[in-house]
Amino acid sequence: MTDTPGWSSPDQQPNQPPQQQPPQPPPGYYAPPPAGPQPTIKPGVIPLRPLAVGEIVDGAITTMRRYPKLIIGAAAVVAAITQVLGLLVQLPFLDDVVDVATLDPNTVTQEQALEQFTGAITGILTGGLLSVVLVLFGTVFLSGFVTVIVGHAVLGRPVTFAQAWEEFKPRLLPLLGATLLSGLVITVGLVLCIVPGVWLWVLFGLVTPALVLERCGVGTAFGRSKNLVNGAWWRTFGILLLAAVISWVISWIISLPFGLAGAVSTGLSGDPTAALSAGSLVLSTIGAIIASTITLPFTSAVTVLVYVDRRMRAEGMDIELQRAAGHGGI
Repeated sequence: MTDTPGWSSPDQQPNQPPQQQPPQPPPGYYAPPPAGPQPTIKPGVIPLRPLAVGEIVDGAITTMRRYPKLIIGAAAVVAAITQVLGLLVQLPFLDDVVDVATLDPNTVTQEQALEQFTGAITGILTGGLLSVVLVLFGTVFLSGFVTVIVGHAVLGRPVTFAQAWEEFKPRLLPLLGATLLSGLVITVGLVLCIVPGVWLWVLFGLVTPALVLERCGVGTAFGRSKNLVNGAWWRTFGILLLAAVISWVISWIISLPFGLAGAVSTGLSGDPTAALSAGSLVLSTIGAIIASTITLPFTSAVTVLVYVDRRMRAEGMDIELQRAAGHGGI
């Protein structure tokens, strides 16, 4: 993938062997152009031309179906590790939360109530922060790993876990830094006002595929994403939002039975602390693992295909990809 000229940015100069010039026709001879529309070249999961929205979504689903062991397998392992560790991190703080929820103000002093409340809040924040860190690491790994696989899938090339990991491994730490930086910038934008945060989320939405596929630096990846999104912000926003909505619906459908099972396991109790029982949390965690196994790689694949579509539209990358796939281009 990365040794082909198809993924190089326009500013990069990939090392290519000199191409032999084709023989020139004799004077006065001109070959007539081929009649009719040119056939669509589709060596992999998408046609190598600017894509419609439906083709981007279909390409993401097709990639997951064509590489199920790599994508679904990796997503299941990552989701299981992050969700289970997150549950284990939060379990020690459940007693404090339950104590505060069942606190009787008539039996404790104001100082005791404040002490218990402060301890519970500290525990919740600590557990939540550790869970977020775990999910962040898992999401960064999975998004970069899926990006490599989609890069192969676009060209219709087989790839193994070892090959994908070997290509992605040097990009893991830069991708982690880029994710933290973009998260910080977007969060500041959301705090100041929701609109700047959403604008920045879309503007830097293509940082991951640019950094992984082009093998550029963090700052360059941000610039590449900005340049590709400029002039197509609303279209990019619509596609990313559509992917997020689809993922939310899938997650809700999968998590619903586990939430109902958790409610049944507590005897449909009206006690608000029943939802914090270990059994209910375990069932919720199982539902989250299954949902994340499907939604995380789907959104990552959609993002990569949006990046590919923007490069084909703005930079004519479809020609390079056709050549990389073994076609002469059009």
